[in-house]
Amino acid sequence: MDELYGIIPVSKFSNAKTRLSPFLELEEREQLLKAMLKDVTNALKEVVDEVVIISADMEVLEYSKKLGVSTLVENPGLNLNTAIAQAMDWCRDKTNKVIIIPSDIPLISKTNLQGLINSAKAFDCIIAPSKGGGTNGLAIKPLAIDMKFGEFSFENHIKEAEKKGFQPLVYDSFYMSLDVNTTEDLGEIMIHGSGTETRRYLNSLNINVESIHGAERLKVTKG
Repeated sequence: MDELYGIIPVSKFSNAKTRLSPFLELEEREQLLKAMLKDVTNALKEVVDEVVIISADMEVLEYSKKLGVSTLVENPGLNLNTAIAQAMDWCRDKTNKVIIIPSDIPLISKTNLQGLINSAKAFDCIIAPSKGGGTNGLAIKPLAIDMKFGEFSFENHIKEAEKKGFQPLVYDSFYMSLDVNTTEDLGEIMIHGSGTETRRYLNSLNINVESIHGAERLKVTKG
């Protein structure tokens, strides 16, 4: 089984990016999540044999079907980590290795993923950190380690992998490290996201960005 599967867990569109609520309306945040999911899905489809989206939200699953990927209905009562475990259990008879990618890293590209995949051929566990200490990419044999997504999950995944006898390789990538949670993150998409569905959507909202010298590096405005 040399096939490689990509897993994307997705929460409800209606719960999308509440930290952006002072800047974007609910419908705008929902559309933003759809645009980001499309970017992530398209990038994964170029480098893996199958993309699997797992969610408890039927709207997410219906939208995912339109993207041409496999979908799994999340079992009742699961959290993010147990939902990913469900998806890995579904995959483990079909593939020796999976790549778990969040749905909110729209700068991800075929080049970033191919580098991670090439590393995964030589190492049993590859972890790509996010800029805030989370995990934005994880390549592993299905169910080989317990999932530790949540606060500071990068360090927790390192510890979990070492506990299970793996020597995890850290895969550093600026484009993979950027998950979208703040208005400044939106500014980064405007600067670096040429050709992405996410930047096209932000352009439709008349999002503007300028460099500043203060507590934040970027000033992001709308309209």
